[in-house]
Amino acid sequence: MTVAARLAALDITLPEPAKPVASYVSYVQTGNLVHVSGQLSNDASGGITGTVGVDVTPEEAAAAARLCAINLIAQIRAAVDGDLERVVRIVKLGGFVQAGPGFTAIPAVINGCSDLMVEVFGDAGKHARSAVGVYQLPLGFAVEVDAIVEVR
Repeated sequence: MTVAARLAALDITLPEPAKPVASYVSYVQTGNLVHVSGQLSNDASGGITGTVGVDVTPEEAAAAARLCAINLIAQIRAAVDGDLERVVRIVKLGGFVQAGPGFTAIPAVINGCSDLMVEVFGDAGKHARSAVGVYQLPLGFAVEVDAIVEVR
């Protein structure tokens, strides 16, 4: 099954890739690796903001990480000129969760992103990753994830 078919089966329509809001670019390709800047847990409705374990539930946070995955895939699609079949492997994800005091289920939150990458890219979506709790994320978003992707 193609990546486009998997996205359709999951009822996912990729958004236009987010434009940078500061002094950086959305992605950089060096050799066969694409480094995608951190994508936030936002969508057309505004997205999921807040502190996980305080005003965001773990389930909402996992959904936020899934939004990050969708935004990452949109950036990857831009990097490969629209041809997601050029993705060889999702190499690594770096996940950041705006976590409240005592909230330690950071890996479970980032699974929202990791699981979608495997659903969309199959075995090529299996990756190494970091999952880190932080005090605050840009614009108050609950989750941010960046990626390294091997392409052909």
